[in-house]
Amino acid sequence: MKTKCLSVLMVLCTILQLASLRKHSLEINNDARKYIPLSTFGFYLGGYLDVKVLNFKTNPEDKKAMFGFSLDRTKISAVDPYLNKNEDHCVLTDAIRPPQDAIITHIILDLENKTMKIDCNNDEIHIYHESDEKKTYTCKNLSFPMTSKVKNGVTYYNASFHMSVETIKEEGLYNLYFHNCPNYNPSKETYVDCTVQITEKNTSSFLSAGEMPLPALYCMMSILFMLSGMFWVFLLRQSKHPVFKIHYMMTVLVFLKAISLAFHGVNYHYIESLGVHLATWAILFYVAHLLKGALLFVVIVLVGTGWTFIKHVLTPRDKRVFMAIIPLQVLANVAEIILEESEEGAREYTAWRDIVILVDLLCCGCILFPVVWSIRHLQEASQTDGKAALNLRKLKLFRHFYVMIVCYIYTTRIIVSLLKMTVTFQYEWLHEMFREMATYVFFVLTAYKFRPASHNPYFALDEDDDDVEEVLTSSGATEGLKSVNNRVNKKPLHTTLTEVTEEEKDALLSQRESSHDYD
Repeated sequence: MKTKCLSVLMVLCTILQLASLRKHSLEINNDARKYIPLSTFGFYLGGYLDVKVLNFKTNPEDKKAMFGFSLDRTKISAVDPYLNKNEDHCVLTDAIRPPQDAIITHIILDLENKTMKIDCNNDEIHIYHESDEKKTYTCKNLSFPMTSKVKNGVTYYNASFHMSVETIKEEGLYNLYFHNCPNYNPSKETYVDCTVQITEKNTSSFLSAGEMPLPALYCMMSILFMLSGMFWVFLLRQSKHPVFKIHYMMTVLVFLKAISLAFHGVNYHYIESLGVHLATWAILFYVAHLLKGALLFVVIVLVGTGWTFIKHVLTPRDKRVFMAIIPLQVLANVAEIILEESEEGAREYTAWRDIVILVDLLCCGCILFPVVWSIRHLQEASQTDGKAALNLRKLKLFRHFYVMIVCYIYTTRIIVSLLKMTVTFQYEWLHEMFREMATYVFFVLTAYKFRPASHNPYFALDEDDDDVEEVLTSSGATEGLKSVNNRVNKKPLHTTLTEVTEEEKDALLSQRESSHDYD
């Protein structure tokens, strides 16, 4: 166990050494991609972008080939509409047109003349050669000098440019791409080597415009989860009814979530002020995030299988679900960490992003199976044994839990992604708030449904419950049960609730169904 923990820590430390977040340093080695996404950042008034290209070389060397950058400005973080329209040819070869969907700037590396040529479709963009230059010229038809050196017969080039946001009209979401134009020709492939250093900063923060509220958001949500966890502990201690192991696991999960959010907020605070995270806080956050993610799915699966509520022994089928879900969830969390710490322009970035999406969807699908099995088992039990009324109430609870899981998955995966793509750049933090609030609501509803109390709403069956009629069949036993229920429903409401609670409370708590009921 200690060896596994040390291995995880070593992996995290290695990952943290690969990235420096808002101060980027991307190593491009022997890369033949047509275009490389380098950065996406939201700028307010006073923000700036500083780019340095070091030791740029091509293989084969061709000084007449076209290489360079494109910098476009949009208002939302959806897929870049400008780049999508030009996937079949190099955008640097297009003539700059008046602005329509986005503000476009081309920065072309003229290797033959050792100059960097700047052209744009709007005078609102302010680009300089160095950050200390404060000249008032437009970005159209500019040229900056490049330096070069020859080593072992290979020419290396250095270049730089600085973009500053000097008016409110210039605010927006900026996307920076590198383009390798020769590779748009299928018969020719050119490899590029260089180091790209990027610094992005707003007036008082290294965070993007849409990320500035995140430190405060994470800290507030951490306090909310912590207070809720304390209230949950108070309820467990004051409960006069049996408290199961699953309730203690829920307690640990809530506090892990609070701790994870607290570390996440502190980590973002240092990124905001320094441009890089401190390894200590980052490692603490990732460890808590890994544990929280694994425990969340474990608790959902245990509740879904009815562990301690229906049975006290997991069947081989349940164990197989655990054997599949836990490794998948660990893989998803590790991939998410690697994705967060990788540079946007790294070759493996897209692969890790696809892994996160695929594995997360697999985990979300797997956790639904135990709930479906529990519902099917209770449907069968309500028709075969002598505890139909009790099983029907359990069935109602697990159907509610199934709907809760589906809503949670749909909200935190699909709706959050749609929200992220549609809101303007300064409100990108809303999707994180929506995700955390949805998680909090899911936690609260799950705790409310499965709390240790005889007056749990699960025991009080509604008079017009369509679920009951759906499960009951036309057998003689169930017909008798229907007539009994109808007679009971004619009594006053408080009398019905009292009889149901007193008759079935002890039966539910004392029931010990064996694991073969699930087979």
